[in-house]
Amino acid sequence: MSMDIPSAVRQVAESLDDVPAYVYDLAGLARHAAAVRAALAGTELCYAVKANPDPEVLRVLAPYADGFEVSSGGEFEHVRALLPDAPLSFGGPGKTGAELALAPSAHRWHVESPAELRRLRGPADVLLRVNLDVPVTGAALAMGGGATPFGMDPDGVAECLALLAHSTPGDAASDGIPRRRSGGLSRRLPGPVSADVSADVSGGLSGEPDGRGALRLRGVHAHLASGLAAPDLLTLAEAVLAYGRSLGLREFNLGGGMAVSYMRPEERFDWAAYGAGLRELARPGETLRVEPGRALTAYCGWYLTTVLDVKRVHGERFAVLSGGTHHLRTPVTKGHDQPFAVLPRSGKGEDGPVTLVGRLCTPKDVFARRVTAALAVGDVVAFAMAGAYAWNISHHDFLMHPKPEFHYLS
Repeated sequence: MSMDIPSAVRQVAESLDDVPAYVYDLAGLARHAAAVRAALAGTELCYAVKANPDPEVLRVLAPYADGFEVSSGGEFEHVRALLPDAPLSFGGPGKTGAELALAPSAHRWHVESPAELRRLRGPADVLLRVNLDVPVTGAALAMGGGATPFGMDPDGVAECLALLAHSTPGDAASDGIPRRRSGGLSRRLPGPVSADVSADVSGGLSGEPDGRGALRLRGVHAHLASGLAAPDLLTLAEAVLAYGRSLGLREFNLGGGMAVSYMRPEERFDWAAYGAGLRELARPGETLRVEPGRALTAYCGWYLTTVLDVKRVHGERFAVLSGGTHHLRTPVTKGHDQPFAVLPRSGKGEDGPVTLVGRLCTPKDVFARRVTAALAVGDVVAFAMAGAYAWNISHHDFLMHPKPEFHYLS
């Protein structure tokens, strides 16, 4: 497989022994982030930390990001310790009591259900995560568009709006229907709300004193699908904007989901078209925000391994590598052949179809199946696109192999 490998990555490969290595091209990451930031002019850019929480990666992204999206208390504390002033948005389908207690110090809190809202203690600025019944055809992963554990359908959203409006018993109308206040205007529920509607629920959503602070509804959040091209994401954005506007809201977190192709690494998401499309969709006074993860960091990472053995079994050739999918789980998780290049050391590699495997005691430890490559024992295999959902999602301790080394190219 022919790939353009940065010279600094080649230098690391030259000295590689039997312990694998991750190499992060931080200079390349900075260039990519700067280009994405420019393409998205007018749209807020938040990085989804779950893609790669490496401290050096986060520091490189910080100048280009308007904030960071975290999905656990651990991620929250991790980013807060590294970047104390960075705005953090907290999401995720299930939140513990300890995590809910972080809401007052989050920039935005993504509410997943009416039950979560009832447990939430403010003050907090909240977005309601919506799961709209819209087509997500062609998506690699679907978090919305139907029955999933993520977000709320319109009935759940309406329940949350009622809870936010019902701050104290004295706020309810005589007919018993909760009403929200927005600039002194009361309306029946459900219906449009002000983008700045604030439920000062110091008396609790049920009207019982519980020390709760204000929960300020700012807008909606929607991460409906992953692995989509710019036109498809813009179509979903239109649906989210239309729904949020029907509620009178002006802040929209459109999530991530930008396509990354492991089969065709040269194909990249069209950030320019996406940014231009969002600018066309936005109305004056609205805030649009996106949360890419994989599409920002995937390309900056390389995973380097050496060839320990090459053998034929029942006529099929296998190359056993010094690492394994306990270091780079991406190809197993996504079900693809991880793109790679061979850096020969011997010059005697046999060419032809070969399956690249790790040295774990499981037949699932496969990086790529029946790919054409010339390699021999001692050669280095450099796996590309290892900068997202790679090391951090892998089962590192299986078989107690040595952890890989980490190199950062600046």
